[in-house]
Amino acid sequence: MGGPGDPPEGTPEGAPGGGEDEYRSVVFDESFVRAARLQEYSARERMADHTPAVRRRPPLRGSLSRQALILIVLIVVAFGTAIYMGARNPQHSPAARQPTEPVRMTVIPLAPQGAVPGAADAEHLYAHSPAAHFRSGAEGVPLPAARRTAHFSDEQVLNALTTAKNYIVRSALDPEVLAGGEIRSVRVLLDPDQLDQFDESFERPAADGRHAPTGWLVRFDPSRAELADDEIKVQGSLRAAESDASTLEVTADHTLVYPLRPTGDDRAEASLFTVRRELHFRFDRDDLRMHQAELVVSYVQAGPLSCAEDSANHLRPLLAGQTAKAGGPAGTDPYTTDSATALCGALAPGAQPKV
Repeated sequence: MGGPGDPPEGTPEGAPGGGEDEYRSVVFDESFVRAARLQEYSARERMADHTPAVRRRPPLRGSLSRQALILIVLIVVAFGTAIYMGARNPQHSPAARQPTEPVRMTVIPLAPQGAVPGAADAEHLYAHSPAAHFRSGAEGVPLPAARRTAHFSDEQVLNALTTAKNYIVRSALDPEVLAGGEIRSVRVLLDPDQLDQFDESFERPAADGRHAPTGWLVRFDPSRAELADDEIKVQGSLRAAESDASTLEVTADHTLVYPLRPTGDDRAEASLFTVRRELHFRFDRDDLRMHQAELVVSYVQAGPLSCAEDSANHLRPLLAGQTAKAGGPAGTDPYTTDSATALCGALAPGAQPKV
């Protein structure tokens, strides 16, 4: 009788060694295969009694771990902050902010060709002058429609126009400024880079085209003249334009007419004094945010004045009945590179009231 591993028909012919053959456990003849019991498990039996060949992984609670998610959030926040700060503060880029230049200012006295006309009240003078149809005070400095440009919004353009108007009103219509006292209300509207030049102009006034207080604002010599009436007539315009992607420019051109009389003499006749101011302002995005302006050019014509008197520090008006002193403006030295040309003009008779 064969062993438990022998096929039913005995050891195959020619197979050596019988039960000791090392291949007998893996070599089967045809009779062994036919006699083998074959059983195929059903699907239910395979699921119930047999362990799956592939181990199932537990479902993931999230696609990323908590640490990885936090890291990604921090990177996104940092990147967004960098973009936001770059957009809000383009002045940190050297190409975004132009260097602040000293204000170029010109003050031209206009001398009358005869005696200055006067009247008992300013209303009569206005009615018989070219300023008869001008508006009063700040109403004569209306804001134009603010239209967006290629790189600035409607709001930013309006901001620039409003700041320019505020500068004009404070520097030319404030009675305390006109009297030669208050200057801080004008100073606070200037770009911080111009404050040194502004302060030096009032500490050491000079007719050098850079440091004339009357280039920054309108003020009269308080020992000579004062307002004869609260009503100041104004007419002019404001225009805004984009000079480049980071700069707005505003041009202001206004004629202002002041009723004046000798200081402390309420019974003296009043006369009219006319100032034509053309101001050029520059605004970068920092200026717009801070409601400040960079004054670039100040061009002033004022009269009646005497050409022989200094008009850089204070305006010294010729009042009713007075005539211009003999002599022209101070000499100009062509060998001094930092001096401005001394200029003086004649006040046209048509600019005076017909009284």
